[in-house]
Amino acid sequence: MEDDAGEQSSFVTGLIQNRAKEVGVAAFDLRSAALHLSQYIETSSSYQNTKTLLHFYDPTVIIVSPNKLAPDGMVGVSELIDRFYPSVRKVVMARGCFDDTKGAVMIKNLAAKEPSALSLDTYYKQYYLCLAAAAAIIKWIEAEKGVIVTNHSLSVTFNGSFDHMNIDATSVRNLEIIEPLHSALWGTSNKKRSLFHMLKTTKTIGGTRLLRANLLQPLKDIETINTRLDCLDELMTNEQLFFGLSQFLRKFPKETDRVLCHFCFKPKKVTSKVLDVDNAKKSQTLISSIILLKTALDALPLLAKVLKDAQSFLLANIYRSVCENEKYASIRKRIGEVIDEDVLHARVPFVARTQQCFAIKGGIDGLLDIARRSFCDTSEGRETWKQHTLLNFGTRFPLVDAIREDVSVLTLLAEVLCLLDMIVNSFAHTISTKPVDRYTRPHFTENGPLAIDGGRHPILESIHNGFIPNNIFISEAANMVIVTGPNMSGKSTYLQQVCLIVILAQIGCYVPAHFSTIRVVDRIFTRMGTVDNLESNSSTFMTEMKETAFVMQNVSERSLIVMDELGRATSSSDGFAIAWSCCEHLLSLKA
Repeated sequence: MEDDAGEQSSFVTGLIQNRAKEVGVAAFDLRSAALHLSQYIETSSSYQNTKTLLHFYDPTVIIVSPNKLAPDGMVGVSELIDRFYPSVRKVVMARGCFDDTKGAVMIKNLAAKEPSALSLDTYYKQYYLCLAAAAAIIKWIEAEKGVIVTNHSLSVTFNGSFDHMNIDATSVRNLEIIEPLHSALWGTSNKKRSLFHMLKTTKTIGGTRLLRANLLQPLKDIETINTRLDCLDELMTNEQLFFGLSQFLRKFPKETDRVLCHFCFKPKKVTSKVLDVDNAKKSQTLISSIILLKTALDALPLLAKVLKDAQSFLLANIYRSVCENEKYASIRKRIGEVIDEDVLHARVPFVARTQQCFAIKGGIDGLLDIARRSFCDTSEGRETWKQHTLLNFGTRFPLVDAIREDVSVLTLLAEVLCLLDMIVNSFAHTISTKPVDRYTRPHFTENGPLAIDGGRHPILESIHNGFIPNNIFISEAANMVIVTGPNMSGKSTYLQQVCLIVILAQIGCYVPAHFSTIRVVDRIFTRMGTVDNLESNSSTFMTEMKETAFVMQNVSERSLIVMDELGRATSSSDGFAIAWSCCEHLLSLKA
């Protein structure tokens, strides 16, 4: 696979729909060899749920079928892409490429986990749309990139609807989760005015991308959330463990996750053209990947030493699944038979090229040994060595095949490194830089209230001193709060603060409050000022009506709704009527 550009998205997304308002989405992450499947009923004629997922994946390519099977009143996913995502490359594939039967077979062969764990064996007829989209994506990737996906190498996740908290794109902007709301006004020097950039102290690209994904789709499973919080508790009370994991993670370059997943893809055929520059480059990339893999495996004994006495379930599970897994030692032994023991990954380009030249042990290939002497003696020898790398491809290819036999453990290692990077270098680091007890562990209940004592706005607190804490209490008996006050009195800040604290809690991080107890939120809806929408030829009032209709179609008793500046754009009576209609609907949902 070709290198991707830094932190830019590496997702290829496939979309297909039927006339029953169902949409199937498959998203393939070329960087981490992960396939995400979703299927849901689109409740909005403007495709708000689909837009939310596309905002989450931020794909570079969107694959659609030529047939516009749009329900009445809806434009169809193909036209949706043309209208709202003109800068994204759209690929139209024949309807026959969207084959759900082939998709189910492909996932059964490619998934690293048992397909039964994904519920595809039982429900694949019910979720045929996302399987059809997956078939089209994999077909396009193999044709476009000239690769074959290795069997049992993909990390496949499936959610029939939304298994995470759903935050629509408008709310992501209003809450300043990824970017500041007025980024043009504040300029690039105020990046910390978003929650993502405040927490972005991760060291790897994979960890950064995982952090972004968690902020856009926080967890809903209390057990998983508490598992992360237990891990944070141990890190905050065990300085030696925190320092040891920080030292371990420093041994990995930013692109580690991509390189570890490099072995999930193999070329369709090996060319014998010695002077082919592209193939020579791919050959050097493969050597570099093996060197980085060796570096990663050499660091595992340090991880084992650090985690040996860890008590939290998450860290203990990493110790059992990674540090005690004999497959890593087996891969390391195979690499040691071909790669010199002294070779380690180097960040300096010249040193890295030299490492590539001398990576393969002497005596394995006589022509390669001669080419290396020329490399040392003359500048022409460097080209001789570069051209010779393909001659030696036959020697290295059995090694790569042997590594691919256990490729699933490499994707596991990549996932573990990204997760540790996020929890240690982002969550724990952020908490450790604050005064003691400024951030506390949130508590979760199934049906209890939302109660926050001494809560603070996490973004503004990091910029301004002397932030005044605020409290909130919402229960089934009193599930609505009306906040009033003059302009610039902090109403918007207060409303944002509640949502951001809930998001932080549900990604498994401590929150800026003296105490908090939270009932898991399934969706967040926000409305913070509305203007005329010229693109859809909608007035302010019509835009408000559409937003309200979307909320009322998707809200549940576990949703959190924030409406700010009601009555400013329209008359006060209209604004409060909108708020009251939402409140009445919420009250009707009470069990």
